[in-house]
Amino acid sequence: MPIVCTGLDALQDEAPKNLKGCRLGLLSNQASLDLRLRSADVVLSELYPGQLKALFGPQHGYGGEDQDNMIETEHSFDSRSQVPVFSLYSRVREPLPNMLDLIDVLVIDLQDVGTRVYTFSSTMLGCLRAAARAGKKVVILDRPNPLGGEIVEGNLLRPDLYSFVGPFALPMRHGLTMAEMARMFNRVFDLGCDLHAVVMKGWRRTMLWQETGLRWAMPSPNMPLPETAQVYPGQVLWEGTNLSEGRGTCRPFEMFGSPFLDPTEIRKRLHPQDTEGCRLQDIVFRPTFNKWQGELCRGFFIHVTDPRTFRPYRCSLALLSAILDTHGPDFRWKEPPYEYEYERLPIDLILGDSSLREHLEVLVDLDSLQSSWEGELKEYLEWREQFLLYR
Repeated sequence: MPIVCTGLDALQDEAPKNLKGCRLGLLSNQASLDLRLRSADVVLSELYPGQLKALFGPQHGYGGEDQDNMIETEHSFDSRSQVPVFSLYSRVREPLPNMLDLIDVLVIDLQDVGTRVYTFSSTMLGCLRAAARAGKKVVILDRPNPLGGEIVEGNLLRPDLYSFVGPFALPMRHGLTMAEMARMFNRVFDLGCDLHAVVMKGWRRTMLWQETGLRWAMPSPNMPLPETAQVYPGQVLWEGTNLSEGRGTCRPFEMFGSPFLDPTEIRKRLHPQDTEGCRLQDIVFRPTFNKWQGELCRGFFIHVTDPRTFRPYRCSLALLSAILDTHGPDFRWKEPPYEYEYERLPIDLILGDSSLREHLEVLVDLDSLQSSWEGELKEYLEWREQFLLYR
């Protein structure tokens, strides 16, 4: 039996009476399931018959049907619920007034992956902003951070690089749940949103996903397993390069590479501390879509052997540095656009600090880079305490 009870399940236990009679909107997707694998819209419709008036979908669509980045989803109609489905990854990325006119309360139930570079947090922030302007209440049904809430990693995002893949100065591995992020956003952006959280039961900050007892449902098409989420805080870096991040394979982000990669030479440039808690397997693959489609790629598959000691951001930065050193003439930074940004380099948006890219290009020692952000990371840990719901 699951150890953790999600916000969606806690809602069924409590069924807050202050939602009775309210017109409800729901932002969710295919991973918004209860312990019996019933979708959030079904649960809400049973708890509050006739009150669900609109559905909202994040990137990849309400049903998770759209694969790649910057593939927009159109608005639609849900025949089961008999309500409109508004896409928040289309021409608009936050609810418009006419959408919110249909509801009194927006319920948000999305599974995050614990990494700053994931658009669900930006979509949630857009909803908080729009709801505050329209005077609508927001209820967050909380879910576990699959990486736990204790370990954080990486440099903080610089304000000049805020974007749809990073709306606030968080580290790459932020250690927050969606409800905790919502509380933080409401305060730091002075939104004044009427915000409420339905908290989980049984979740502790030390828990990795595998310790929750919950079944994993893909929050996005290229996040098939909890193991994908474990490597993602580092492996997302390849989205800003001409290397394949494994899209078009069965194990995206766990495997990566390119036709020009030489795993043997890259291994020579890695240090033991770079790959602590994991093993690198040499691998070949042929992506069926995205970068290097149909071409034979050589690279690595990352096997996480100890998630407590594995530091995905450090590992992928070390691999990136080694590739820059080994394959400089063939390696390229990806050009814009990237997640609705048309001028700034994607890698800068992902790293969150353009000076970090510049240091990597001249092969600055990684230990020096890591020590440069340790102070701000400590300050972040102390500052975030006021927003935590689980201690």
